[in-house]
Amino acid sequence: MNSHFSIQIKKLSKYYHSQGNQIDILQDVTFNIKKGETIAIVGASGIGKSTLLNIIGTLDRPSEGEIYIQGENVFSLSETKIASFRNKSIGFVFQFHHLLPEFNALENVMIPLLIDGISKRKAKTQGIELLEKVGLKDRLLHRTGELSGGEQQRVAVARALIHHPELLLADEPTGNLDRKNSEQVHDLLMKLNQEYNMTMLVVTHNKALADCMARRITLHEKTLVDVDKYEGFI
Repeated sequence: MNSHFSIQIKKLSKYYHSQGNQIDILQDVTFNIKKGETIAIVGASGIGKSTLLNIIGTLDRPSEGEIYIQGENVFSLSETKIASFRNKSIGFVFQFHHLLPEFNALENVMIPLLIDGISKRKAKTQGIELLEKVGLKDRLLHRTGELSGGEQQRVAVARALIHHPELLLADEPTGNLDRKNSEQVHDLLMKLNQEYNMTMLVVTHNKALADCMARRITLHEKTLVDVDKYEGFI
């Protein structure tokens, strides 16, 4: 693999079989992603954007095709190694924040580290640092129900970054937010991308968020119909 690329997606297809019929979701999707690049995946609802994101994030398997991340064919690994890779190298932010309501903001951010056996003291230090970075210094001990929608999503972003992943995947991260909070999350994502030089893929219907990204790819009729060109694209 050319080290110029962080991720290579080759002839990716996803389909299901139902009552003897093949139902195609994605067909022959191929594109490359540079390290540190920001990309918006856009297209009509139900076109397969979230499916594509889930496959890149190893939450789902392709029916055909390969994904290479830093030269590793991820789906050639064992399920245990895929899970370990996903937990340490990929961060996820979803439209619904999936925070645990019985815990406060800091505890929600600490949980992934505690699950990995990191000491509570170290997890707390890292959690506080990240929450301060996303502007929630004064909300550390507030439970989910005591936070605004925008604050909850910022907690979710902090939790996604607690392992300092190389790749951040966001699926409609501002879908449930008003304009002001959406803009704050947009700014936060771009700031963190610059600071950590992490690769970021965002599925969105929000034009303002898509326009923040360095590149946009459009899904239509189960495949890519528009990929912004850059040197080395195959």
